[in-house]
Parts: sequence; structure tokens; C-alpha cells
Amino acid sequence: MTDRLYLYDTTLRDGQQTQGVQFSTAEKRAIALMLDGLGIDYIEGGWPGANPTDSAFFEDAPRTRATMAAFGMTKRAGRSAANDDVLAAVLNAGTPAVCLVGKTHDYHVRTALRIGLDENIENIAASIAHVVASGREAIFDAEHYFDGHAADPDYARACLQAAAEAGARWIVLCDTNGGTLPGRIGEIVADAVACGIPGARLGIHTHDDTGMAVAGALAAVEAGARQVQGTLNGLGERCGNANLVSLIPTLALKPPYAGQLETGVSAEGLASLTRVSRRLDEILNRVPRNNAAYVGASAFAHKAGLHASAIARDPATYEHIDPGLVGNTRVVPMSNQAGQSNLRARLADMGIEVAPGDPRLGRILDEVKAREDRGYSYDTAQASFELVAREALGQGPRFFEVKRYRVTVERRKNKRNRSVSLSEAVVVVKIGDQKFLSVSESMDAQGSDRGPVNALAKALAKDLGPYGAAIADMRLVDFKVRITQGGTEAQTRVIIDSEDGQGRRWSTVGVSANIVDASFEALLDAVNWKLLRDAAAP
Repeated sequence: MTDRLYLYDTTLRDGQQTQGVQFSTAEKRAIALMLDGLGIDYIEGGWPGANPTDSAFFEDAPRTRATMAAFGMTKRAGRSAANDDVLAAVLNAGTPAVCLVGKTHDYHVRTALRIGLDENIENIAASIAHVVASGREAIFDAEHYFDGHAADPDYARACLQAAAEAGARWIVLCDTNGGTLPGRIGEIVADAVACGIPGARLGIHTHDDTGMAVAGALAAVEAGARQVQGTLNGLGERCGNANLVSLIPTLALKPPYAGQLETGVSAEGLASLTRVSRRLDEILNRVPRNNAAYVGASAFAHKAGLHASAIARDPATYEHIDPGLVGNTRVVPMSNQAGQSNLRARLADMGIEVAPGDPRLGRILDEVKAREDRGYSYDTAQASFELVAREALGQGPRFFEVKRYRVTVERRKNKRNRSVSLSEAVVVVKIGDQKFLSVSESMDAQGSDRGPVNALAKALAKDLGPYGAAIADMRLVDFKVRITQGGTEAQTRVIIDSEDGQGRRWSTVGVSANIVDASFEALLDAVNWKLLRDAAAP
């Protein structure tokens, strides 16, 4: 017998309170559809009337299987629920569900609201009853509940009871300041159940100020709560909210939750988790965290030779789940710590089987270690490693040859008499018996200079003959530079992260005393790997 657990996403409202995050209306629509495809039960679209973006979103909200919710607050003191314009704006959004936040900590009632404790309870009851009377599903977010329970448990419970009696479908206990530890969260949720609020009507909303928001949410679930609120990638004010990207696979795959609790996330939805997580980072123009649980690029990376040897025999030796279940992949990095076990496992992932003891294995290892001694790093640049290995095995790609390239940087006055920089690149490539010359500038559509590497990338992609269409969906998403040696022997290492329309992400490396040379080397590797993976005919 399984219990139904409901997932409530507040990325579009609470997640937007992250410092530096501001979604456009179009981005909010795109994220809502991503959440719906994932299998989320409730999508909180924002606070209607609080800002133009949220209002515009609700005016043309996408149709979703998930229940769309509008967020607001309980009515203000001194007016009826029917005559509160802020509450009216929330209801006018027309969403099937309405989530209202209300104070449950006596300190906040007296200090922030400056009203009597009984009046606050009346405001909660009247507001929830008004939502129910309008035919909407009412959700009550009990703000600062855990701190309120610690200060005056009877008053905190009375606030919950008022919302329950007024008809709230869900009563969500909020650890608003994020300071309550998981064990205590479990105790207080159990107390709410014991005092008459059924677990089937209880939710949990945790913040990550102690780094334990996910643990706190799981403690609440174990104590009986059957709605979990959170955000994609843990977005949220201050340190963020409970991360649904970590919670969802834990609930789906880990005892005691797996098999005991059912969510709306299907196996297909779970397998899209890595893509959804990275897509959100792309929208935010952020680099995904490599060490993010479940979905990080390094979440299933095995660098030590001992680990790789065991993984080759049985992945369960060093992996807590199959990475494919969440749409991720196993990585066996190559570095100067690598042994033949790592190498053979990595080659197998590339689809290349090499017998143990094959002398070419030693040559590849020697080449990798020699290159790392010169400043290369194949620990993170897996695509470049694959090209090195294939070259040693006689399987290197021969798509095109760069005959020469030139980059110039000019500082000049623009039409507004302001000094601007402009980079121009010329690239000559040979494909078969034909040569192609391309020229490109680094100026974007807004008139801003994007630098010499951008000019090189545009020139290279401008005319690759038969390969142009194959790289049309490829784009550079991150660019990292490091000086690997000091003094007059300084070497520059450039690592480029690329992505394509198929959701693939790969890293390449270049090393040179000249940053442009290093960048172009990494760029060429990125293009060649893309063509290799798409099986372009050389």
C-alpha cells in the first residue's frame, strides 16, 4: 500500500527571490512547462499584482497538467477579505489553487503586523474561507511555524487549526528562517498530526540556511507530511530552498520512501531530471555545479584507478544508483593518477574495446601523463581525451585541417566617439581538396565586442563546407583560463564547455603560452568531438 506524496514547486516565486535572479515572462512560461513535463503536482506561478512580470504570466499562463497556484498573503487587518485589494488580485489570477502565507509566530504578529494575536487568527480563518468560497483549492503557508512552535506552541497550533477549520486543503509548515534542524522538524510535524491535522493535509517548506533543507523535508515526510515544497536547483532567498532536484530521486529511488510513497514523477520524468536542471542553469546564464547530487557532471565520476577497476566489474561497487535513471552518465576521468583500469573503462564508454595488456594502452597513458606535465588537464576535459586516445589508436577524425588563422584586435572610436575594441579573425580550412576562407568580427547585435575567441569561433563556423549544418546547434557555454606555470615559462590552459541542441555537454582543453592559441586548440577539439559524435563523414 503506497501513500500519495504531492510535489509543490515554487521556483517561479520563491526561486525568483534568489539574489541575481529575475525571470522574464517568457522564461517563466518555459520553466513552467519544464516542471509540468517532469511531473510536478503544483506549480506556484508567482504573486499576481506584486510585479508586472508575475501579472503578465498569469494573464497568459501555459496550460499544464499540474495545478497552477497563485501566491499571496492573508488579508490585512481592518478590512474584510472581500474588500482586500491585494487578496483580490491573487484571486483574479483565476488559478485553480491559491496559496496564502500567514504569520504563526506570536513575535512576528506583534512586531511585524502589530496586531493582536486573536485578530491574526481571525485574518487567517477569514482569508482561507474566502478562497474556499470562491471555488479554489486553498493552501495555507504557516510562516515561521517552527520558530513560532518553539516560542508558543499553543498559539502556533491555534493558527493551524483556524486554517483547517476554514477549509484549507493543505497546511504547509514553513521553516522560513531555515534554522530548524531535521530532527526537530520531524518532532514538530508529528506534533501537528497528533493535534488533529492529518498528514494527508500537511506540507513542508524548508530553507537551506544550515545546509539541511532536503534533510528537513525528508524528516517531515517521515513524520507524516504528504506535500513537499521546493525549487529546482535549490533556488531561493538567502541560501535557497529545499532542492527538488535532490529530493525527487531520493523519494523515488531510496528506502524507506521508494515503494512506500508515490509521486507524479514517472520513470521518463525522472530520466529528464539532469536535462531540466541544466536547462534552468542555462536560462539563468549560470554554470551547472559539477558536484551537484544526482545531476552534476562529476556526480558519477570515478578518478581513482581502484574505483575504476571495481566499476568495470560492477558499477554498484562505487555508485549508489544507476546514473541513467536520472539522465546522467558515468565518467571515468583520465589524469596522471590514472591506470589501465581507468583507461579501458573510459575507452569502453567511447565504444572502443581494447584487450588488457594491449601495448597501445601504455602509449596512451604515457601521452596523457606527458601532456598533463605540460599543463593539459584531462580530468575535466573528457572530449579532448577521447580525441587523444583515438589518435593513438589510429581512429582520429580527419574532418578538416586548419591551414592558418589570424586574429587582430583594434581599439577605435565608434559613432558616439567612445573607445571600443573590435576583434577580427581570419580562418583558412582545407576540406578534401578545397580550401575555405572565412572572416568574422566579434561585434554582437548590440554593438558589444565579444573578444578574439568569439571572432575565431564565428569565423570557423562560418564556412565548414559539408560540416556547417552539423555544428549549427553547437554553442560555447563556459570558458575557463588558468596560468599553469609561472615566470617566463608561463603556460595558459583554457577549458571550454560546449553544448548542443541534443542536450549534450562536453569539455575540451588547449594549452599554449598564447591564450588565443590555447583557446583555438580547445575550440577545434570541441568542433571535432561534436562531428565525431554525430558521425559526420570525414
